[in-house]
Amino acid sequence: MKRVQKMKIRYSALIIILAIIQACSVEKFIPEDEFLYTGTEFKFEQDSTIADQPKLRTELENVLRPQPNSKILGMRPGLYFHYKSQREKPGFINKFLNKKIGEEPVYLSDVDLQNTEDLLLNRLENRGFFYSRVDSNSETNEESKTASTSFTLNVATPYTMETYQLDTDSLLVYKDIKDNLDDTVLEEGMRFDLPELKKERERIDLQLKKEGYYNFNPGFLIFEADTNQYDKKKFDLFLRLKKDVPPKSVIPYQISNVNVYPNYNVDEDTLSKNYKRYKDKNYLQEELFFKPEYLDPYILIETGDYYDPEKSRNTSRRLGTIGVYKFVNIRYDEVDTLATDSLGLLEANIFLSPLKKRAIRAELQAVTKSNSFAGPHLALTFVNRNLFKGGETLNISANLGYEVQIGNSNVPGRNSLQLGVTNDLIVPRLLFPVKINNNFFQYDIPKTKISLGGDILRRSQLFSLASLNSSFGYFWNANRYVTHEINPISLNYVRLNNVTPEFQEVLDDNPFLQSSFDQEFIAGLTYSFIYNGMIDTAKRNVFFVNTNFDIAGNTISLFGKETENGKKEILGLEYAQYAKLDMDLRYHLRLGGGNVIATRLFAGYGIPYGNSDVMPFSKQYFSGGPYSVRAFNTRTLGPGTFNPNEVSIQQEMDGVDDDEINNLGYRDQTGNIRFEANAEYRFPIVTYLNGAFFVDAGNVWTSDANPETTNVEGGSGKFESDFINELGIGTGAGLRIDIQSFVIRFDLAFPLHDPRKPAGERWVNDFGSPVFNFGIGYPF
Repeated sequence: MKRVQKMKIRYSALIIILAIIQACSVEKFIPEDEFLYTGTEFKFEQDSTIADQPKLRTELENVLRPQPNSKILGMRPGLYFHYKSQREKPGFINKFLNKKIGEEPVYLSDVDLQNTEDLLLNRLENRGFFYSRVDSNSETNEESKTASTSFTLNVATPYTMETYQLDTDSLLVYKDIKDNLDDTVLEEGMRFDLPELKKERERIDLQLKKEGYYNFNPGFLIFEADTNQYDKKKFDLFLRLKKDVPPKSVIPYQISNVNVYPNYNVDEDTLSKNYKRYKDKNYLQEELFFKPEYLDPYILIETGDYYDPEKSRNTSRRLGTIGVYKFVNIRYDEVDTLATDSLGLLEANIFLSPLKKRAIRAELQAVTKSNSFAGPHLALTFVNRNLFKGGETLNISANLGYEVQIGNSNVPGRNSLQLGVTNDLIVPRLLFPVKINNNFFQYDIPKTKISLGGDILRRSQLFSLASLNSSFGYFWNANRYVTHEINPISLNYVRLNNVTPEFQEVLDDNPFLQSSFDQEFIAGLTYSFIYNGMIDTAKRNVFFVNTNFDIAGNTISLFGKETENGKKEILGLEYAQYAKLDMDLRYHLRLGGGNVIATRLFAGYGIPYGNSDVMPFSKQYFSGGPYSVRAFNTRTLGPGTFNPNEVSIQQEMDGVDDDEINNLGYRDQTGNIRFEANAEYRFPIVTYLNGAFFVDAGNVWTSDANPETTNVEGGSGKFESDFINELGIGTGAGLRIDIQSFVIRFDLAFPLHDPRKPAGERWVNDFGSPVFNFGIGYPF
């Protein structure tokens, strides 16, 4: 009986599918004298084997116009809704769908076979297949009212290059071309290839521009092929200048003078007459705006050098990174040059239009976190640019936030108040006791960053946490992909205040947690390396790597004094000693049309030693949340198989008071080892709205077993060989509002594997209890 019911269901589903296909049929809309164009077919007939035939086929297919209407599962929904919208009363839905996915019909009458034959023959000849033939044909289907075309390409044996030579002439430009001819992109034995010849002209033009040929143009070069010396299809290739090339185009130009306008006003278009001569450059400014000795290292254009467009681009880029200028414009003016001169002269003018000196920005934010905390945040930022007339920028930021945890009203710490102030002074040069040659940093000049800030966090009925931090370091771009940041001095002072008796009991019961708060002073060195290949928007495969290294306590340990408890202190403060290394590796596969497969792998390890038995609380890892494993709330995953609910059960069995059991609700779950892997498929839905399906896996562990993270079942938070079985795994879907790279993200995630459950019960399918995540920006 059940089998019959299943057959009926399948039969009904088949009828529904066929009905949908029939409903979306477009044959009834096609005019009587037209046939719907469905595409074309290529047939190759060649005299010899064609090298790179797939590449040649792709190039030929790109010639075909027009493209047929798109199909999905045998249907043409775009064409269907276009036809429906043309009716007298199309209806709102048909008009809306036509606007979003509608397509104009493409008929056989729109295809120009003769023109396409000419285009295909032209492409074949450009690739060296001279004397080829192209024939076309069309086939129609009266029943379905469709038509297709086919092209037969009789491809002749291509001509191949035997030699590549440069004509001789007394002009200096011929000598400069010859000196760089070894770098040619043309190879002996290659077939005649017009696009490759264009590349060779552009290569020569670029090289000549670097050697000062300001007025040269690749169109001045011409190739000639000579086939008279060979019986078979071979040719000698000759390169020469065209006739009647302007004389000024074949002489190099030298920079006669460099004028720099550090405070140029675009609107007024006024040029100052006051100037200071510094290192063979004129710095023209009515009043001192930017000190020439600090601006000069950013300018690569020097008096006496030959014109070089690459130096111009690099100078413009470097000046733009100072953070003071809104516009950078470099203009070259020719100094009077005679046609008979063998050297031209250029005057370089660098116009720098500054940003507003001071700016204030205020932001009111409504913050929602995945640990159920929500509330308003007010952020104020004050910027003062060019503070000491050397490009310095002072950023002062203040943040005030109040958060309340939704639900769990009986749990202490559900309200928090946070106040923070940060001061950053960025100096666009290297403040270092030993002078370093500017040529050492060719791509970018390092910037010095001096930071000082403080935060106060008040968790109601629990504690107050005050922190002061300061750092001194450098950051710079090694090239357009790689960024380095190193802080030789990094200081952090943390102090726990206003501890309530309830929270003190938790600290007394958990020596690991107590120890992490006892380390009030952190002094060390941090280094960050970033490779960002994702800036290449045209590439299909892109990578991103971020590696961070943090080491603390080694230098100050030389001055520490040992206390009664065996720990060392400096200035009466116990200091932390640890080393921490982590790496964030991302790979994106761009499928086209806004579709992306994004993956991420994160691994981090921190080890306490010397004066520390445990990593400082602020330096530990956590897992879960909108930028981690999204099926678990922030800081609720791990370490290992630790489950605070099982601890509560054990405490209840031991007769612990209910209020003390509830105190576990605010305990963050952290570790000194973290491993995560994420994968996400992103796709567009409509304008500004994208969707995603994702899978996340990860957890945190400790390097040593912690009695406080040991479950009733016997599991612990220690990292061991079976860590794969302790991964939290989740999946879900999300929506992203993407407006000019500003992304508001909503993700709904479901746990698949919960390490907090007993072994054998960890695979779950609890789709009735999803975790909602809200975030700004993509997770990776």
